[in-house]
Amino acid sequence: MKLAVIGTGNMGKALLSGFVNGGVINPSDAWCFDVFEEACAKCAADLKVNAASSISEAVDGADYVLMAVKPIHFDKALMDVKPSLKAGSIVLSIAAAVTCERIGNILGEGMKFVRIMPNTPAQVGLGVSAVCPVGLNDEETSFVLKLLNTCGETILCDENTLDAIGCVSGTGPAYVMLFIEAMADAAVSLGIKRADALKIAAATVAGSGKLALETGTHPAVLKDMVCSPGGTTIAGVMALEENGLRNAVIKSVTAAYDKTQLMKGNK
Repeated sequence: MKLAVIGTGNMGKALLSGFVNGGVINPSDAWCFDVFEEACAKCAADLKVNAASSISEAVDGADYVLMAVKPIHFDKALMDVKPSLKAGSIVLSIAAAVTCERIGNILGEGMKFVRIMPNTPAQVGLGVSAVCPVGLNDEETSFVLKLLNTCGETILCDENTLDAIGCVSGTGPAYVMLFIEAMADAAVSLGIKRADALKIAAATVAGSGKLALETGTHPAVLKDMVCSPGGTTIAGVMALEENGLRNAVIKSVTAAYDKTQLMKGNK
């Protein structure tokens, strides 16, 4: 089983790290390539995988090829990869707004590929990946899910759902970071040291998310459990409602979706 990763930026390296450290891919079977030779060499050294000097060296004989390049560079990169693909190889794309139709037009009829929308928490094994396979059989789909499960949660879906998920999970970390930063700023204003404030805010968000996931309890119920009658938490919740927190979050997600459709050429 040979895996090639084209692009060793934050997401490419994070996913490859999960695949290798999760025991799904043997480091000796993984190859990486990047136009930035230093980044490729560092990725290979950090993960004990092979550094390729060219796309053809990385892709030749590969069963799976992960395209971890930015959308603006995607078409050319995939066209460079195509001549080295062996029969039956499967291309994995994490390029935002690069549609299945676009990928299929480059690869040609009968090629197998998967459109994936991961997010940055994959770097710490707590990501969310939406997965849309095209042309894969059940065994191949299961293997792709097994790969991505090393980096967090996976959701098998169609392309329309993938775009919607990406506007929650893909863009969501930025919104959460703003929330953490704001919580920390408030803590500093109350006299808490900056380092402690950031730790408290981030840990509170992380713990709350884990609580919701592991208990399966609706967030409204978990919120009500903290809101004592006439207490401090309900006062804070009312201030959030007064300032439109929920509406702002909803607007941010729908704005990201509108932008996704625009990038795809649908609007």
